[in-house]
Parts: sequence; C-alpha cells; structure tokens
Amino acid sequence: MPVEDEPAVDRPVIEDVSDEEALDLLRTATIEPVGVLTQASNLTLLVDLTDASGATTGHRAVYKPVRGERPLRDFPVGTLAAREVAAYLASRAGGFEIVPPTVLRDGPLGEGSLQWWVDQEPERLADPSAGLVEVLAPADLGPGWLPVVSGSDEEGHEVVVAHADDPRLRQMAVLDALLNNADRKAAHLTLDPRARLRGFDHGLSLHVEDKLRTVLWGWAGKPLAPDELRAVAALLEALDSELGTDLAKMLSVPEVEALRARGMALLESSAFPDPPGDRYPLPWPLW
Repeated sequence: MPVEDEPAVDRPVIEDVSDEEALDLLRTATIEPVGVLTQASNLTLLVDLTDASGATTGHRAVYKPVRGERPLRDFPVGTLAAREVAAYLASRAGGFEIVPPTVLRDGPLGEGSLQWWVDQEPERLADPSAGLVEVLAPADLGPGWLPVVSGSDEEGHEVVVAHADDPRLRQMAVLDALLNNADRKAAHLTLDPRARLRGFDHGLSLHVEDKLRTVLWGWAGKPLAPDELRAVAALLEALDSELGTDLAKMLSVPEVEALRARGMALLESSAFPDPPGDRYPLPWPLW
C-alpha cells in the first residue's frame, strides 16, 4: 500500500520477535508517525515504535485513530478500531495466528488500534496478495486454483478471478466466516518473510447481521477439515473464558453472541458457508 511522506531513512535489521514481544512493544513504545497509507478508506498511519529515549526499536506498526474513521451507514460510529483488536483476539484464541498482534491504545491522535507492521520481501511489494489471488484466462485455471467470479477485461476477453487452493487461505476463510468479515479484499492478505499468511483490515467485522464479503468463496459448501473444526471449537471454548471477557470490552453483547452463533453453525454444518443469494457477496474493489 503506498505510503505518503515517509522519510528516506534506513531502519536497522531486527530479528523476528514473538507475538508476546510484539504486544509488549505495541503497548509500551512511543508512537512516531512516519507516513500515511494513502489507499486506506479511513485515516491510517505508518508509525515507528521508539523507546523512552526516542531511539527507534527498528519496528513499525499501523495506527488507526478512532477520530479518523469515516461514519458508516451500517456500523456503529467509532467502533472500527475496537473491531480490529477483537479480530486479533479471535484469531489468537482459535489458534489461527493470521491477524498480526493488535492492541487498542492512546496515540498522537487519540485512541486507536495499533497493529504490528508486516514486512514483505521487496519483490512482493507490487503484489500484496502474494500471488494467492489472481486474474486468469479460463485456459489457465488449472489444478490448484479455485474460481470465484468470471468477467471480461478491458479488451473484452473472458477472465476469471480465482484464488489458490492453499491450506493457509482455507484457515483465513474459516476465520473470516467466524468474524463475519465484510471486506476480505485480495490486497488485505500477504505472506511475511517466513511465508506465514497474514490478514489485516478487519474494521468491518463482527456485525450482528450477515455481511460476509470475500474473494475466498472457492470452498463454499465444501467440508471443513478436522483441524479447522478444532480451531472453531477452540474459539468457542475461549468465549466462555478470557476471550469473552476481553471482547465484552470492545463489542456489544449481541455482537459477541452473534460470533458464538456463527461458530456453532460452522460446527453443526461442518462446511464452509455458501455465498448469500439475497445480496452481493464480494468486496469492492476486489483488490
């Protein structure tokens, strides 16, 4: 995602840290804005995390202040930052490990979500979806690809938007179904340098009404794998303990209960959900 007004300075190369170390930095480091992510719908800042002396830690984060959120017709005003954090907590509780560490804290523009920045290999910067979602000619839709939607390119040639039949994407599709993610664009996923799938931009999640919109419909109606069912069950179990307590601080009671209902429905059906027939099932734009 393009960054506006980022200073041209070199950052030290820092070894990968654990989620717990990342969370500690996110909670305690000073936030120093370095640029604006220009393609984001709401105010989104790229920030350096600095220590008490003002020295950079070598790590960055994405800061989304509540005051920079655009009012939406169907989501309560000022709740998107909390939903970003709730999505991380749900991902961690289910063992998905997809959403980067995210906290809710005060910053230069007030309270907002602060999410660990996902580094990418330089050659992948022009393709944030890491080749996992592609626009293909029908003849190129071979094994390993699952079609989502067909259309035409600017020259009138038939094309197919498809995603990889990849177990990492399956995990993301399960998590999105639980979160009721209304905005799973291809550009909202990437692979980090360790080839771990990372998904972000979950502010439009966890609504009480069915709003799932995603580019990952390729497994619709297909059976969930045993490990996927275990992840759903783990999240439901966590809702009765620490996760439920934490989410109660960020979501309404009906929103938490809707999350529980979606988990129970997935266990009962043991299958990926089908696209809705009464509304548009894809995000816009797709990337």
